[in-house]
Amino acid sequence: MKAIYITHEVYERLTDEHKFLKTVRRKELSKEVGEARDHGDISENAEYDAAKEALAMNEKKIIELEDKLSQVKILDYKDLPQDRALIGATVELEDLDSKEKEKYTLVSEVEIDYAQGKISVNSPVGQGLLGHKENQTVKIKTPAGFLRYKILKISR
Repeated sequence: MKAIYITHEVYERLTDEHKFLKTVRRKELSKEVGEARDHGDISENAEYDAAKEALAMNEKKIIELEDKLSQVKILDYKDLPQDRALIGATVELEDLDSKEKEKYTLVSEVEIDYAQGKISVNSPVGQGLLGHKENQTVKIKTPAGFLRYKILKISR
């Protein structure tokens, strides 16, 4: 089993979501299934089928969260070297081919948010940056070809 490194804040968010799905949402959906069942013949009851499907999806999400939470290792980013591109670091880069500037925060799989520039340490770019320092040049193999970056700044 592979560890998933996350912050305490993300752990709290995941456990809160798990608790909500197991207690509040499960009860709501179970009630909806019961009410739909009371509407008559369940063999032709679309409302009943939809309620059962929603309940099944909720149960699937609960199982997925339980699996993730069983693999979690809570990480304090302050304990990591500040001068290296490691999980939790924000890395400012210059694409050496296009001269465009890019900025990524290296996170675990459960924290990915491309709109906010949060990429997984397990992605090709994330893996290619790991362990490097400011002013280093990295060449990263991606499915689309090679990328060449200069690391301009690392911050937390």
